[in-house]
Amino acid sequence: MFSTRQVRFPVLLTALALGLFATTETARGAGKRVLLLWQSPDGHPATTHEYETGIRVTANWLQQNTPHQVVVSQADSPWTDGPDRLTEADAVVMFVSQGAKWLREEPRRREAFQELAQREGGFAVLHWGMGTKQAEDIADFVQLFGACHGGPDRKYKFLTTALRVADSAHPIQRGLSGLDAIEDEFYYALKTLALPQKVVPLMEARIDDEWQMVSWAWERPAGGRSFGFSGLHFHRNWTEETYRRLVFQGIAWTLGDEIPERGLKVEIESNWLKLPERDTVEK
Repeated sequence: MFSTRQVRFPVLLTALALGLFATTETARGAGKRVLLLWQSPDGHPATTHEYETGIRVTANWLQQNTPHQVVVSQADSPWTDGPDRLTEADAVVMFVSQGAKWLREEPRRREAFQELAQREGGFAVLHWGMGTKQAEDIADFVQLFGACHGGPDRKYKFLTTALRVADSAHPIQRGLSGLDAIEDEFYYALKTLALPQKVVPLMEARIDDEWQMVSWAWERPAGGRSFGFSGLHFHRNWTEETYRRLVFQGIAWTLGDEIPERGLKVEIESNWLKLPERDTVEK
């Protein structure tokens, strides 16, 4: 049985939103099984690195707009049931802390991700989920996701800057527009190593007078699709339609969904953005 795990969400959720997490199977058809992973607060200030609520926003959108079966899992280590959940999944979305390190730190976990890749599963990753401080974590992650923010020479910057659509006709970019100004922490100069097929830049941010790739898509040579976006440090950026369109269409693309020429419907309900109460101390 592909079952959900209990998660802590605000009491202000509507009955409908609560119901979206009450079951993993919807009545809208035989969709794929999507595993959405989040972790507990990692020491960043409140309203940043809000993994739990960001995953709730994504899960609710998937439930309301696609036929896919959604499972939400808190992936704090040791995450002993995680490998079994991965064997039942068709795709995974990661919004976690140091995802490349997390993926590699437990052999069964890494093997389960690799097995999902062999089944041509979808991979999507957001912000610090694509990161690691250690260079040895990079290679395994890149082979699955296509790019990594990793190692002691990793590049990142807090700034207010422009965001533009890269010069590509990729389906994820349908209906997508840039932003004249957005405040975020962007990871850039991402590691892609020597991939047999290059990643496709989707969005670029203006950093140090250059346009830097901050989102990508990658069709893996052995089959399956991967997507990443290095923004979303600030929880408030979920209110930006450009961000939601990029993320939701990126996830949909990894699932093999058709994206119409004008893009998908990406509206959300305001109560989905409500943050849980928590004590947070900045590192």
